[in-house]
Amino acid sequence: MQVEEKLTAETFPSSPERATLEGKNKFIGFWLFLGGETVLFASLFATYLALKDKTAGGPSADELFQMPLVFVATMLLLTSSLTSVYAIYHMKNFDFKKMMLWFGITVLLGAGFLGLEIYEFNEYVHEGHVFTKSAFASAFYTLVGTHGSHVAFGLSWILTLMIRNAKRGLNLYNAPKFYVASLYWHFIDVVWVFIFTVVYLMGMVG
Repeated sequence: MQVEEKLTAETFPSSPERATLEGKNKFIGFWLFLGGETVLFASLFATYLALKDKTAGGPSADELFQMPLVFVATMLLLTSSLTSVYAIYHMKNFDFKKMMLWFGITVLLGAGFLGLEIYEFNEYVHEGHVFTKSAFASAFYTLVGTHGSHVAFGLSWILTLMIRNAKRGLNLYNAPKFYVASLYWHFIDVVWVFIFTVVYLMGMVG
């Protein structure tokens, strides 16, 4: 049931994401969902590590990866995690406008990351590193591409919440939704840290 009562900064709870039973249920459900996502990515990482040297005569990781591009993309995504923290900070302080501002910045940074990833894939394809070229290529595109699809989903999720609640303001009904979306965004960032380390850094050093 949607919470209709008018709230002020004085009456808004310090933990609005868990102030209602519905909010608590969303929180629990999200962690169960995250468990499945963790298993998915663990499987993809294991597959990549098993196949990363199976290049079938195609380009290897150290020949392909462009560290400056990947580093910039990484900084964009990690910074977006920080801006989402600011958004939740303002949500907890019942400052809807600042929350929306920081979520908007988060979306822009995430879109920048996604744009760089698409550009990266396009460059690799032109160098002959296509999905069917080798087991290494298939494992790489599956792992990194799955993460990219999660970024796209996260951006759509946050944008949908922002558009849908632009005129409603902040209440105990939508606060848990913003909070869970922010947690999902942090999960995406954590996964990327592992990808950056396992795929790119380890790939560059052989």
